[in-house]
Amino acid sequence: MQRRWRLATVVAACGVVLALVKISADAPVSAAIWLAVFLIFALVSSPLLFPRHERAAAAVADGRPVVYWRPGCPFCVRLRARLGPDAARLHWVDIWQDPEGAATVRSITGGDETVPTVVLAGRGYVNPDPSWLRDQLQPTS
Repeated sequence: MQRRWRLATVVAACGVVLALVKISADAPVSAAIWLAVFLIFALVSSPLLFPRHERAAAAVADGRPVVYWRPGCPFCVRLRARLGPDAARLHWVDIWQDPEGAATVRSITGGDETVPTVVLAGRGYVNPDPSWLRDQLQPTS
């Protein structure tokens, strides 16, 4: 659990330190701006932007597409943000919490843990374009 929050905590702590330095230099407005910027980056790099973690076994059994991700991954954040409300139609598996999910990613990517990795209809896609994935999620009529 600590590993998931490490990057967000470091970013937030850097923001606090920078704000304290700016306050000591009599620049409270600058301190507030920098603190806000760092806290936004901390939020983006935290696991809070993603739906609740699911286990890989349960996610695969459902039949919906599965996104394997990890906190702090800018490509995962981009995918999540660009999918918007469609992201709720996917299962999100945090590979740092699920060793089975990490093993699945390694088998798809040839041994590394490159994320986001999406499994759609039994086929794996590494870092797919968000608009392509959104098109794949649309019902065919």
